[in-house]
Amino acid sequence: MARNIDSDKLYVNDVFKKWFRIPDYQRPYVWEADQVQELLSDVMEAQSKNPDSDYFLGSMVFCKKEKNDNGTSFEECDLLDGQQRVTTLFLIMAVIRDISEDNQLSDTCQGFIYQKENVYNGTPERIRIVFDIREQVKDFVNEYVRELKSTKKADLVKIAEDKKQDISIRNMARAILTTQEFFKENSCADFLKFLLQKVLLIYVSAGKLEDAFRLFTVMNSRGVKLRNSDILKAGNLSLITDSKKRVDYAEKWEDIENYFGEDFDNFLSHLRTILVKQKATASLLKEFEDNIYNPKVYDRNTKEYHKGIPLLNKGEDTFSYIIKYKKYYEFLFDEDHGANTGGYELYNRLLVMHKGFEADYWIAPLLRYYDNFKELRLIDFVKALDNKFAHDWITGFYPTYRIERVNAIIQAIDDAQTADEVLNSQSLVLDKIDGLKDNLSGNIYGKRAAKYVMLKLDMLLHGHTSKMEMPNTISIEHILPQKPLDKSQWQLDFTEEEQLEWHNKLGNLTLISRRKNSSQSNKDYEAKKNKYFKGNIETFSNSVRVFQTHSTWKLNDLKQNQKFAIKILFDSFGINELLTV
Repeated sequence: MARNIDSDKLYVNDVFKKWFRIPDYQRPYVWEADQVQELLSDVMEAQSKNPDSDYFLGSMVFCKKEKNDNGTSFEECDLLDGQQRVTTLFLIMAVIRDISEDNQLSDTCQGFIYQKENVYNGTPERIRIVFDIREQVKDFVNEYVRELKSTKKADLVKIAEDKKQDISIRNMARAILTTQEFFKENSCADFLKFLLQKVLLIYVSAGKLEDAFRLFTVMNSRGVKLRNSDILKAGNLSLITDSKKRVDYAEKWEDIENYFGEDFDNFLSHLRTILVKQKATASLLKEFEDNIYNPKVYDRNTKEYHKGIPLLNKGEDTFSYIIKYKKYYEFLFDEDHGANTGGYELYNRLLVMHKGFEADYWIAPLLRYYDNFKELRLIDFVKALDNKFAHDWITGFYPTYRIERVNAIIQAIDDAQTADEVLNSQSLVLDKIDGLKDNLSGNIYGKRAAKYVMLKLDMLLHGHTSKMEMPNTISIEHILPQKPLDKSQWQLDFTEEEQLEWHNKLGNLTLISRRKNSSQSNKDYEAKKNKYFKGNIETFSNSVRVFQTHSTWKLNDLKQNQKFAIKILFDSFGINELLTV
């Protein structure tokens, strides 16, 4: 392997004397305007402060391949790492070429972008970077980058704003426009001279694709430059020998990555949990490598660890597994289930869980249940999972213990032959009912679970004939203020002891779709109801019910509302107890 590996520094001038290909399994061009602006500003600042010093821009990993073009042999590099930065430099060159009035400067840039065919000396037509990530990206580069003055086409603005366009094309268009704006105030000639002669990248190259992938993985896992999902993808793609399958899996991975966005690593963590059923103790990559691909089993006789059976194989097996669970996730969280079932209970319950819980490791058992039993008693399982997860959180169990109990649910699903076995398993039993009752009945405002409890109450009162709406801003508001004004009606209707006892209980709280306003929240009930709450409670069934039911807000009103709310919640948790307040 050592004979195939090469490493050195390259000035940008030498980088663009090489020929590159962005392989079809690579990520799209995802740099946005602020990242392009940052690169331009950083280089310009380095040029201004230290014009005679080298400036390090980053690293590259590529796989070298011998190519033959119409009888001409040349070396082409599959770019595995560094494509965002190198592509940005490529686009910057094109902009400088088109805005400069210096023919030598313009010709220099054009030489870094495109080589015209010369039939007399046998020079073939060739573009500096071949974009295999999408065919339409190739077309964009040919039309808006390759030829002289092509970056000045007016419709680039429209392309940059067109959400139907491929993400790489939109971002390339934005990069061109951002660079054009930058050089309205800065000298492109001075910038280019410094860029070519003083800006450098470190490269590592290999002659074999599997070696290049391995280098890519090691460099990025140590430098933590990429997301875990990027490195996991690269390692698994390197084992797909069939080029068509590799392209297919790369495209499907990209679609899943775009679907989850920044939450993709989190989704992969759910899959890790399903397989391992233990709390993670290392990075996602290390967990996959050590506990999924190469698990170890402890031998009590020898008191040593031995290699176990992989929970998942690298390569196609991993891609198939991730694709399968992404489909499950889409069904559970995106499908319009009400159209098929005549109700929106699944949608509403999952919405409250998603928005209300502070942690999301309940998603792993949900996905595992659906994998095993599909829609069979799915609503019953979601209710039980919701209650169990909420019970452990509200009761005050430590996070580690709560994770262990969630993993026990996954194990119960793995062990069960039927959905009934899961629903009747010990893993879903609420074993600290007294603690749950005390927490729900007591002072709940200020506790981390307060928002969830109120959203759940709202969901139960809303019903499931229609979807719940969830505004972007949700606040918890006291009806009886925390600090009533002196000589207000509140002071006449509640003693100081009554205020202290009741103002933080569930019966005195309501949800509003705006931020709290302390200047309004101390008003007397009638004024507060008509001015502060009006127009800010329509999305919340419980809030609407409270103000429609109670024309006054005295101690008896508050107690009645407390009893009503707690009864609804107790019933949902299966607590059969008459509440006295």
